[in-house]
Amino acid sequence: MTNLKTKINWLDELLPEGISIPSSTLISGPGGTGKPLVEFAFVAAWLNAGGSLIGIPLQYPTGELVKTAMKKLYNMDLDLYHGKVVYIQFDPGVNGYKITGKDTIKANMVKPQIWDETIEKAENMLDKTGLGTLVFGSALNLLLFSKTYKDSILNKLKEVLQHDKSRTYAFAVSTSALANEIKILEDVADNLMFTRMEKPMKLFLKIERMKNVKFLKKEKEVPISEVMLKEINEIAEETRKTRIPEIKKI
Repeated sequence: MTNLKTKINWLDELLPEGISIPSSTLISGPGGTGKPLVEFAFVAAWLNAGGSLIGIPLQYPTGELVKTAMKKLYNMDLDLYHGKVVYIQFDPGVNGYKITGKDTIKANMVKPQIWDETIEKAENMLDKTGLGTLVFGSALNLLLFSKTYKDSILNKLKEVLQHDKSRTYAFAVSTSALANEIKILEDVADNLMFTRMEKPMKLFLKIERMKNVKFLKKEKEVPISEVMLKEINEIAEETRKTRIPEIKKI
């Protein structure tokens, strides 16, 4: 086990020893409080350290929006990381998974078996690295709106956060709905962080728990522009309108 220093000033203030690898991190908070933007700090740190990445950004319809956000936030061009990044795009119309590009898979991730198969396939598409693979997933609470698979996908997410040390995980979830189910995930993650937003558009992060490293037990404003925060809120709101009705049918 090792520690990864983020080399991102505002995050290093809270995590002077870095983050334990492998471990699971859950970023939790009400909808529209910038959770994916905090998550992208870990994505940037991971790629800069030479690791490989599997992205499951449920609030983004394509990986292109992830690339845009990473460019604006950390001046990082993900197109330069060939063999290091694979995106899994949620598609309820696919029975299993389908490779749609050199770095893209479409999959119905609400089904636990498909979750496992798709993650394994994505990892096989990546270069092997000493640091290993980071799986980041944002708006994963959306999967819990499935009437058929709600309990089984919740158990899968719980199992991953609590027991899977073959990879490092960073998940973001909203507490605006299904708060009791989200509490189950909060209780088992190695690392737990909370976000909140203040008017006009100020994002705050507080670390509740970290595995094997010291951390600063105070809330900190995250230096992300109002424009960027507004942009992520708009995307998230639009995604909720389309994604939730789709997933409720599964």
